[in-house]
Amino acid sequence: MEQKSAFITIIGRPNVGKSSLMNRILGQKIAIVSNKPQTTRTRIMGIHTLAETQLVFIDTPGFHKPKNELDRSMNKAVGDGMSDVDAAVLVIEAVTPFKLGEGEIPPAEAELMRELKKRNLKAVLAINKTDMLTQKEKLLKIISLYCGHFDFDAVVPVSAKTGDGTDSLISELKKFAKPSPHYFGDDDITDQPEKVMVAEMIREKLLRLLDKEVPHGTAVDIERFVERDTVSGEPIIEIEATIICEKDSHKRIIIGKNGTMLKKAGTLARRDIENFFGIKANLKLWVKVKEDWRNRQGLIHTLGLD
Repeated sequence: MEQKSAFITIIGRPNVGKSSLMNRILGQKIAIVSNKPQTTRTRIMGIHTLAETQLVFIDTPGFHKPKNELDRSMNKAVGDGMSDVDAAVLVIEAVTPFKLGEGEIPPAEAELMRELKKRNLKAVLAINKTDMLTQKEKLLKIISLYCGHFDFDAVVPVSAKTGDGTDSLISELKKFAKPSPHYFGDDDITDQPEKVMVAEMIREKLLRLLDKEVPHGTAVDIERFVERDTVSGEPIIEIEATIICEKDSHKRIIIGKNGTMLKKAGTLARRDIENFFGIKANLKLWVKVKEDWRNRQGLIHTLGLD
């Protein structure tokens, strides 16, 4: 059969479940998730190949009002993710956690739809978190409201949590595939380097364990990543990573009393690393303070966040 491919960008405001939806489609976790906004900081590519059709997903950071240089880099990644693609998936929530007036759309989503129009980009509206919707008739109002702002090629209610609707979404997205050789191996699921994947696994644990602003002011730098054999011939990954934060007070919180918080984050991250790579891992973590690093373009570049 003739091979087909399509590049699909996933866009939306923070915390609508873009990364969770991509992970669900791929059947494996390649993008970190948390209940905190702006979890995704850079474009992440996920690859879904079924028979002759390969869909290459580009998961972008949540589009939001920038507060620092890192935020501006994240918003730029959204725009870059909408370039040279075949279509977009705009992910919204069936239940918005904040109040809006009747007939109002969150400003970030209105801006994204304006950008879709400007780029003349085809798009599918994915209404996520339908498992939380108690009054299903509200779906019709949501569909009418958003379709009044943009002419979507399809509208698909989905639940990244349960998987409901994801098969229908994939069917709609396969319509954008064009005759083309596959750009990636049929067994590939991401183009992310292993070190980047590990750094994100560690950062996810910080997002889940820490409160308020502290986790957003952290980044992870992998300083050593080596696979070797033990004396008994068993393979093991040796990893040394530095957690970067902005204040001494944040450093104390990340380390915790007698190092308990850092140890907990390391233990949870190590489990994910071992599950993903299928071999044992030895993870060592350190914490360093680099004041106001989110406004230091050189550091943002060094950490690969631009």
